[in-house]
Amino acid sequence: MEIILKYFSDFTDDQISKFSKLEGLYKEWNEKINVISRKDIDSLYERHVLHSLAIAVICNFDDGAEVIDIGTGGGFPGIPLAIFFPNVKFHLVDSIGKKIKVVQEVAAALDLKNVTTHHGRVEEIKGRKFDYAVSRAVAPLADLWKWINPVLKVGQKSDELPNGLICLKGGDLTNEIFETGMKRIVQAWSIHTIFQEPAFEDKFVVYVPKLI
Repeated sequence: MEIILKYFSDFTDDQISKFSKLEGLYKEWNEKINVISRKDIDSLYERHVLHSLAIAVICNFDDGAEVIDIGTGGGFPGIPLAIFFPNVKFHLVDSIGKKIKVVQEVAAALDLKNVTTHHGRVEEIKGRKFDYAVSRAVAPLADLWKWINPVLKVGQKSDELPNGLICLKGGDLTNEIFETGMKRIVQAWSIHTIFQEPAFEDKFVVYVPKLI
């Protein structure tokens, strides 16, 4: 928890309480359903929570914005972002039922009323659109964009960025960005310039705007 407070100092007591409970909740659920690797569970706040919050540094979602988390796994980046943005609606999606079960239980334990879930694939979602999509290392950028583009709204629900896809990626992204065919509009920020921790030396926040 200390590593979160190293970079963020203006949380409410309720937010601090919720962030503080994450470690116990995930350790408890990880014993039942393995959603975080054994070697990472002891670095939960750095490798999962702080990593997720890199998105919050890049894009301050407006109150009332609707955000979909594609392939949320155990709830990252969606759960930390839902704590950070209590007035933003987050819809966490994963095709693996046991992972969504963990997300639901963690959200309930934290009383996160701004979190809903969907067990299935994003392509199955009909009749609903979102301002932003977030994701973490789920698939190549071109695939992510193909899946999410149909359910994104055109507009801008943040002072920083128009609506679009914001995802967490690692390694050399040159080919991945080129393969989207949208090299000129894709933006990437080094997380290591935001959080000066060795774990983030090759990690990035990548953004694709929804233009039409």
